[in-house]
Amino acid sequence: MILRLKNQTLGKINLTRSYLSSLVFRRDSHSHDRRRRGYERDVGIEEKKEHDGLFLCKSKGQHLLTNTRILDAIVRSSDVRPTDTVLEIGPGTGNLTMKLLEAAQNVVAVELDKRMVEILRKRVSDHGFADKLTIIQKDVLKTEFPPFDLVVANIPYNISSPLVAKLVYGSNTFRSATLLLQKEFSRRLLANPGDSDFNRLAVNVKLVADVKFVMDVSKREFVPPPKVDSSVVMITPKEIIPDVNVQEWLAFTRTCFGKKNKTLGSMFRQKKKVMELLSLSAGRNGSKVGVMNQTCGDSDSDVEEDGDGKDDLLCLDTDANMFKERVIGILRSNGFEEKRPSKLSHSELLHLLSLFNHAGIFFHDIRSSPMDLHE
Repeated sequence: MILRLKNQTLGKINLTRSYLSSLVFRRDSHSHDRRRRGYERDVGIEEKKEHDGLFLCKSKGQHLLTNTRILDAIVRSSDVRPTDTVLEIGPGTGNLTMKLLEAAQNVVAVELDKRMVEILRKRVSDHGFADKLTIIQKDVLKTEFPPFDLVVANIPYNISSPLVAKLVYGSNTFRSATLLLQKEFSRRLLANPGDSDFNRLAVNVKLVADVKFVMDVSKREFVPPPKVDSSVVMITPKEIIPDVNVQEWLAFTRTCFGKKNKTLGSMFRQKKKVMELLSLSAGRNGSKVGVMNQTCGDSDSDVEEDGDGKDDLLCLDTDANMFKERVIGILRSNGFEEKRPSKLSHSELLHLLSLFNHAGIFFHDIRSSPMDLHE
């Protein structure tokens, strides 16, 4: 009796073990199948990328926008006319290009990557648009643009600032530029005086153009997805721009917005800044440092200089002190001493620059020529 019960119990245990083992086997088999199917799917994607030449380099900003609805919205918002020539920068494989070719008379696409050029050329030819597209295979920052009416582009993030500078301060005239940019960069571009994001980039671009927000675009809409979201903005050149020397303005804003939340008075009291402006201003006025101070003696005299240079140092220090007092005097007498650059409007900044220049105080070294909008 006891033996029979023991055998029955062992039989049930073995049956349970077999059942559990079969469950584990089935689970492992399903997991293996899923992993295998996932691997095969991934391999298929990689093969497709290799076949289509779509190995994209994130460091070069190669992120392709694939959402057709968003592409259509960008073209609509840019107001492309049937008679327009559109400049596209970084067309990639042509997702946006195809939309533009349908709406415009011509498209000029600037693309550096030879692989992308080949894919784009074939794609456009297959759709019968070859005669409407001109491809320039060069670095966009080193390329002279042919005439165009509009710019519509998903531009690489790493060249956003110099490219915007080239467009708004360049020689080409155009109606507007609709650009897909990094969201943070767009917010800085859209900022106004008093905003926490207001910066040198915004003040320089908005001197010559108006900037309007169009829409945000999630990073999930790109292949491969970038690390951050994007925004579309429209930049429209102003019909009338201030009469100001561009290089002097850019150098002036570089000085003011280096510490945009400091008061102008404290900024221009710094010895390093005073000496820098003194040297620039003296050079622009056709003098050497030291001549501005009459107590240093007649520059045309035949008196020999002291070999140890102490008189030169005294002269330089005296000049610097006098120069600083002149700068602070301009700020104080015109109500700018306690103001901060981040709070000033364009008209206030232009007025201050004019006051400085009329007093013989300059910010631009005429020997240099780089045009940067922000550091």
